Amino acid sequence: MSTRGTIKNRMRRRLAAASALAMGAALAVALPTTADAAAARVDNPYVGAKAYVNPDWSAKAAAEPGGSAIANTPAFVWMDRIAAIGGTPGAMSLREHLDTALDQGANLFQVVIYDLPGRDCAALASNGELGPTELDRYKSEYIDPISEILADPAYANLRIVTIIEPDSLPNIVTNAGGTAGSTDACATMKANGNYEKGVGYALHTLGAIPNVYNYVDAAHHGWLGWDSNMVPAGVEFKKAATSEGATVDDVSGFIVNTANYSALKEPNFKVTDSVNGTTVRQSKWVDWNYYVDELSFAQALRTQLVGQGFNSNIGMLIDTARNGWGGADRPTSAGPLTSVDDYVNGGRVDRRIHAGNWCNQSGAGIGERPTSAPEAGIDAYVWAKPPGESDGSSQAEDNDEGKGFDRMCDPTYEGNGRNGNSKTGALPNSPVAGHWFSAQFQELVRNAYPPIDGSGENPGGGGDDDTQAPTAPTGLTSSAKTSSSVSLSWTASSDNKAVTGYDVYRGGTKVGSTTTTSYTDSGLSASTAYSYTVKAKDAAGNVSAASSALSVTTSAGGGTGTGSLKVQYKNNDNSATDNQIRFGLQLVNTGSSAVDLSTVKLRYWFTPESGSSTFGTACDYAVLGCGKLSLAVKTNGSSAGASHYLEVSFGSGSLAAGASTGEMQLRLNKSDWSNFNEADDYSHGTGTSFADASKVGVYTAGSLSWGTAP
Repeated sequence: MSTRGTIKNRMRRRLAAASALAMGAALAVALPTTADAAAARVDNPYVGAKAYVNPDWSAKAAAEPGGSAIANTPAFVWMDRIAAIGGTPGAMSLREHLDTALDQGANLFQVVIYDLPGRDCAALASNGELGPTELDRYKSEYIDPISEILADPAYANLRIVTIIEPDSLPNIVTNAGGTAGSTDACATMKANGNYEKGVGYALHTLGAIPNVYNYVDAAHHGWLGWDSNMVPAGVEFKKAATSEGATVDDVSGFIVNTANYSALKEPNFKVTDSVNGTTVRQSKWVDWNYYVDELSFAQALRTQLVGQGFNSNIGMLIDTARNGWGGADRPTSAGPLTSVDDYVNGGRVDRRIHAGNWCNQSGAGIGERPTSAPEAGIDAYVWAKPPGESDGSSQAEDNDEGKGFDRMCDPTYEGNGRNGNSKTGALPNSPVAGHWFSAQFQELVRNAYPPIDGSGENPGGGGDDDTQAPTAPTGLTSSAKTSSSVSLSWTASSDNKAVTGYDVYRGGTKVGSTTTTSYTDSGLSASTAYSYTVKAKDAAGNVSAASSALSVTTSAGGGTGTGSLKVQYKNNDNSATDNQIRFGLQLVNTGSSAVDLSTVKLRYWFTPESGSSTFGTACDYAVLGCGKLSLAVKTNGSSAGASHYLEVSFGSGSLAAGASTGEMQLRLNKSDWSNFNEADDYSHGTGTSFADASKVGVYTAGSLSWGTAP
């Protein structure tokens, strides 16, 4: 098609976003007045965006009890078959959706691209209309017509976000042979390569349109959170992203938890916790996974993907439409210490029977409302699967959409290898996938977390009956800083109902949001003063006055060396006085050429206080593989806070320019298991997200190339 061919030759642009503003129907921004005034390409399409609200979904939501409170929330439009492009009974065409977005004054449109050959080879409920070998039809009858519409100059001032083919590539990693959950259909798709070719073609064709931002589906932590799955998944994603003419430049980022229920955050326990000497990872629920929620998984996966060669500015999306898990059954603390299973099961907010259960889950609730730039590395929380649209029918139903009957949607089914042969936890009487499921929508509203209060039009879930704002946060302080980051903490606000989160402002510009009383702002300049304030908000959308301003000056940058490496650190330990030191490191090559890792060593300085003078060390997880790391504790004289250091060596390999090793989860203990006091350790920090660490040394060929030695 000549239109698409012309667009492929246009220059792509990457401009930094100026601020982080909540997205949604309530947020107006200045828009171009003509199609010729196309919006410049931005790093994060959600920053400063007013997102399209789908009238088809909105009308159904508003007709349900309590639904009017969220009916104006933006969500993705699904193109789940060829006919959807031109419109189906009760649903507008793609072009009608785009025209309506312009009428709404929106500048962000979200669409799911979902019709691969042999689609979703492990879940019959979401099977598609195209057979395993119909790649040419996928290209000519599905992707090409969508591309032609999206490329229309009339829509040039819309930021168009796509989700590329949910559940396809992860199935190739986990369900295509050799595991209990494998299927013949997935083995077929792995053998013919049509998932990779189809995804690559979609990325290449849609990515050539200057205002399209492609996000590839990356499953969820309960699918890919083990290192045996996560690293191969990164390889698979890279393979698809460099197929059929695509390059990594066609990928703006990745999305996790699409149409799933995994909790955004598990607030009551951490994967590093232990009960009576047994780690949380050994519990039946966690099952040796390295992640217990979607936020930690998304951030770690992003690091791993950059290490695989994706651009360093990729962002992550998290689908929060149905992962709130609120209501009366939501735990408020960890479970009893009688066993690790009791501890986890009593405290987890995700109340599913098994993390592999995915169909119309009983007890689920609406999650976080769509928000831009809520955490480091996260472009947005989004509603990819509109609440109320079924995951699949609870019994076989004839349909002309190519969708089958999957027993995982049957509440009487005893399960399979993909969910540990557990009960499905599915709601009864569900319709075909994508059709309206009133009973589920009403349950999601009842169990929303943050709660939905009232029946107002605030897409954040607020109500007209609550007009009282929370108190302003107090005690704003900086708990840690580096040359490129500032860690903040403050005293919690109070509210007549409940505080649901905080927005953090740097110099009057919102830089992020959090549901806790701490936040780390990164990407800063060294030796620079920054002013911060924090505002509290509640479920009704009321916002407090700003806290008192805090000025923080970042540390001097770079370290003593002149090399092209830097190290980033995060604290993985919830106690500074227990018997282990636990932290994460990642090495980043900021230079223009590869670095020989065999010449590199990292040093983390600490003091053991009293007790044994010999140590045990362990690598719990590394994107590179723990087998490629060597750990040793060495003495360092009598320096304050740094009488010893843990040295990390790399056996072999190279680190490409612009790449990262990815996360390395490390820990050490004294041989007698006596307690440490980490508070005064030279390299210790309190930030729980990766940030540049000037007090962790990088030595290249024996010389300090990053950091400041004690």
